[in-house]
Amino acid sequence: MIRLTVDGQPVTAPKGANAIQAARAAGVHIPHYCWHEKLSVSGNCRMCLVEIGLPRLDPDRKPILDASGAPEISWMPRPQIACATPVTEGMAIRTESELVRNCRRGVMEFLLLNHPLDCPICDQAGECHLQQYSVEYGAGRSRFVEEKERKPKRVRLGPRVTLDDERCILCSRCIRFCQEIAKDDVLGFFERGGYTRLGCYPGHELENNYSLNTVDLCPVGALTSTDFRFKMRLWFLKETDSVCSSCARGCNIIVGAREGVISRFTPRRNDAVNSEWMCDAGRLNYRWVHDTRRLTEPIRRESGMARAASWDEALRACREGLAAAQGRVAILASARLATEELFLIRHLAKALECDLLDVLPREGAADRLLVMADRNPNTAGARLTGVAAAPPGGRLAALREAVKQGKVEALLAVGECAVQAGIPEEALARLKLFAAVDILPSRSTELAHWIFPGAAHLEKYGTFVSGQGRMQRFAPAFPPKGGARPEREILAAFLPEKEREAFATFDAVFAEMCAEIPEFSGVTWKRLGTQGLPVAGEMKP
Repeated sequence: MIRLTVDGQPVTAPKGANAIQAARAAGVHIPHYCWHEKLSVSGNCRMCLVEIGLPRLDPDRKPILDASGAPEISWMPRPQIACATPVTEGMAIRTESELVRNCRRGVMEFLLLNHPLDCPICDQAGECHLQQYSVEYGAGRSRFVEEKERKPKRVRLGPRVTLDDERCILCSRCIRFCQEIAKDDVLGFFERGGYTRLGCYPGHELENNYSLNTVDLCPVGALTSTDFRFKMRLWFLKETDSVCSSCARGCNIIVGAREGVISRFTPRRNDAVNSEWMCDAGRLNYRWVHDTRRLTEPIRRESGMARAASWDEALRACREGLAAAQGRVAILASARLATEELFLIRHLAKALECDLLDVLPREGAADRLLVMADRNPNTAGARLTGVAAAPPGGRLAALREAVKQGKVEALLAVGECAVQAGIPEEALARLKLFAAVDILPSRSTELAHWIFPGAAHLEKYGTFVSGQGRMQRFAPAFPPKGGARPEREILAAFLPEKEREAFATFDAVFAEMCAEIPEFSGVTWKRLGTQGLPVAGEMKP
């Protein structure tokens, strides 16, 4: 650790830290545009100019002390950029001197020369550093009376990113991200001076699966998400911490929603999981939550005719049907369910003497950055609770065969389509009881005797265990649609009366699960926090 002072306040910072990071340790914010902790240093915006001083040394290279015993400081004649200034022992930093304030006012004046005054219609309003810093550090007026330089607007950089080039302040964050993180060097600056513009190299587009991270990195409103553009004002959104369910990585996200409608997902920093990034596929994987086909009430199907049923009627009939078929029951679960729901499925299987249960595996191509081959978010949770075989899906062949041969009288499908799992429709038609719990209609819900509407993970409390063995929690961003209920409530209602009462609340299920499963020993909801906890080693699908 290195000792230094920031505005006269003693601070310690790790070796290799720059002046911005050292000041942050002292609770002092140095404004900046081009610098980002996860990218290389560019040093081109000059907003982070500060005064730097070093201890005066005697001929023996020892600090010269003043009358008070403090080292005498020799201040550099010119301000330095804090982003490219590594801290050294005894360094002194001034962030609020008159020279620094004048530098910031000058930088802001130059940045605003050609920048359009369109904050009221800009998508970045409310989270724009230029807007914020112009108030905090700007001069409050402009001496520029000439006409501003006009640059292209509504430029399609790729299928998901739109550029308003006249707002660009040439910080180069997006360029460095594509080069260093996404490894897709397609962006660059063209022309010179006041005519410099951002664009894609000829014959290329910004179309990699991480392109929307450039929108997050943009400190102004130049790069915008085509999906989110002009959709909603930031200050109208209710933001909820959650976890992406698109693969086993479990990227930490913020759900931006208003009145039960999602407007966007954005990444939430967790250096143990996804750093500050997330893939475009996961970021845009929210529209299904608002599908107009959502199941919203229990349905009873008899003799090919479907009718709405009350929750009490449906739960009671299904519970009695499962109990009557004890020992001849199969359960098809989903590794997209919360760990607590999988835990209840295991308890239900034990009560019904059911050994025929498993999850449906999903796999795709992995990449070198975040996307994992396992496309289920909770395969590890399914294995730790004993619902999934090793490997997942290993018991599906036996389950299918048992249903085909008539050895199964009742089938419960939770979050998965039995037909997609390979069970023939004619075999399903022979079942005495076929119950489906799902969010959207499927071929299963068209054949099932009882259909129960479930909830998306964005509509309930729960946890996922990532493919790296990290347990992470999520909470509802809004209530379930219509009359739908969290699967936890539905599954608990199928249990015998004693367990049904014991698992009446989410807290009770979570506490019992952590007490019963060795890997979750000592885990509490509070300890999980916003970053999660490692509970197992990396688990291959």
